[in-house]
Amino acid sequence: MELVTADIGGTHARFAIATRGADGAIALSDIVKLKVADHASLQSAFEAYRGGLTRAVPAHAAIALAAPTDVELITLANNPWVIRPALAAERLGLESVMFINDFAAVAHAVSKCGPNDLEWLAGPKEGLPETGVVSVIGPGTGLGVAVLLTGADARVVATEGGHMDYAPLDSVEDQILQQLRTRFRRVSVERIVSGSGFANVYAALAAIEGRAVPARDDKALWAAALEEGEALAQSAFDRWCLALGSVVGDLALAQGAEAVVLAGGMLPRVQHLLGGSGFHPRFMAKGRFEARMAAIPILHITHPEPGLLGAAAAAFAKGVS
Repeated sequence: MELVTADIGGTHARFAIATRGADGAIALSDIVKLKVADHASLQSAFEAYRGGLTRAVPAHAAIALAAPTDVELITLANNPWVIRPALAAERLGLESVMFINDFAAVAHAVSKCGPNDLEWLAGPKEGLPETGVVSVIGPGTGLGVAVLLTGADARVVATEGGHMDYAPLDSVEDQILQQLRTRFRRVSVERIVSGSGFANVYAALAAIEGRAVPARDDKALWAAALEEGEALAQSAFDRWCLALGSVVGDLALAQGAEAVVLAGGMLPRVQHLLGGSGFHPRFMAKGRFEARMAAIPILHITHPEPGLLGAAAAAFAKGVS
């Protein structure tokens, strides 16, 4: 059985052909990554993908989107494309299209991962619970959040946890929040804990210190922090790690998590630095629940395309083929 699988984010649109073997294992082939900015719509990007293949595409598709998908008109928070699910199959020239929230897809991928696809980051050196709650969280262009209920019949719950309110924990974060309130009516955790959120933290610290800083894109700013050693950028990164720990801990506590899996486009860039940052102390800093938080293993999914794998897994589980 096979289908087209896609993972549409704020920066890139990924496509592949997913094939499920007799043993249930899912293999991905013909993987292509396109820039969202180079295409006016999902249909345009899909046509570019299909045009580059040397084979016919399968008749069915599973598409992960960085947005709620159970609506008549899908609009993405960090992507200008507008999608009408009822018209998608016809416009893409397919028999059926299933849409799924992108981090629900990542959670489905986690449910399919073996030990070699999960890397320990912090907390007890344990794997996922055989039966229990796993928080799946990922800073990328935005902040994705989902819940995985492990067990014989794994279940996934999509959430919009990345849009909960940001809560500062010290006087510097109070000032960062005050600065961001001059730009945003409401400051969500995604405004801090994401790729673009890092730029917000940097700009806020510059304003607090009264510094004039050059305009730089996100890539150049991350390079300034991680490669060039610029003092203000490094300070912003330290603050970003603290905020990430706080937010991931809040989500794990609220969801009753017994394990946390981190994903998202930022993790490969920063995961090796999290252990020496304030990430884990902030994750545990939940007052009377500190001992509970210290008992939660934090892992990182290392599968190269979890969105593609997870969208396919969700579709195959529904009988799409």
